[in-house]
Amino acid sequence: MVRTAQEAERFRDRELRIVTTAREIAEADGWPAVTVRRLSDAIGVSQPILYRHFPGGRDEIVARVVVQGYADLADVMRSPGPDDDPGPALTRVISAYLRFARAHPAAYEAMSTAHTSVAFASSDTPATLREGFAMLERAVGGEDERDRAVRAELLWSLLHGASQFAAHDRLDPALDDVREDAIAKLFLRS
Repeated sequence: MVRTAQEAERFRDRELRIVTTAREIAEADGWPAVTVRRLSDAIGVSQPILYRHFPGGRDEIVARVVVQGYADLADVMRSPGPDDDPGPALTRVISAYLRFARAHPAAYEAMSTAHTSVAFASSDTPATLREGFAMLERAVGGEDERDRAVRAELLWSLLHGASQFAAHDRLDPALDDVREDAIAKLFLRS
């Protein structure tokens, strides 16, 4: 279907509104509240219009939320340049990751636990996700590509666990700074 530039822009804007509204509903009422009907009502479009944007329905919308969530996470944890000291870069990445998970619990839930079509650790992984993982790799360093990947996976796993325990009030928030420094020390090389 050929669209004018103006129609294409309206189409992209509506898609963005759909994804943003899905996140807002999930943050307010949880993911079970995110339905095609509720989204179409909230945005003021018919369900067929919504399906025109997302033929896969809710699952495709959640997948877009996942990709957008990782793009947002990457934005907040951008690593400093390669000439910067690895310690502070690692600490900033750790702090930014945990802050993001705390500030956006529903988006983070979708990013970490939703069953979606988004591929991880494969050639089909979206570029945004690969870029975010590369930030973790740069922050932890390593002897070679394989070592960096494993270290980044372990950091990611540890940050996910810490964020989930914190989200469920299992960790003392007064110790956040101490915890972040301790995590960084686990990954710093002597």
